[in-house]
Amino acid sequence: MTVVKSILLFGVAAVFEIGGAWLIWQGVREHRGWIWIGSGVIALGMYGFVATLQPDANFGRILAAYGGVFVAGSLAWAMVADGFRPDRWDATGALICLAGVAVIMYGPR
Repeated sequence: MTVVKSILLFGVAAVFEIGGAWLIWQGVREHRGWIWIGSGVIALGMYGFVATLQPDANFGRILAAYGGVFVAGSLAWAMVADGFRPDRWDATGALICLAGVAVIMYGPR
């Protein structure tokens, strides 16, 4: 159950962080305004909070593992939100990152 909780929290954190950054990008680069920017700032704050809910107590381990989730999640977000089509190297890199997440977070200790 702890692994499932951890994976779900990584997913929620990714939505908040990637979504928050995307909202700010839209607000600034696409000139959508302060509502988008402010919403992005709030989402990024929520990401910081959600990360603290991980069952593992080691900040460095959580953030290191989350980096892999961020890489894969960013590509997935770009596909859904922006129509980006990753090539085989993008997909391979994301899978390598997710393998790193599994080793860092869920390897035997």
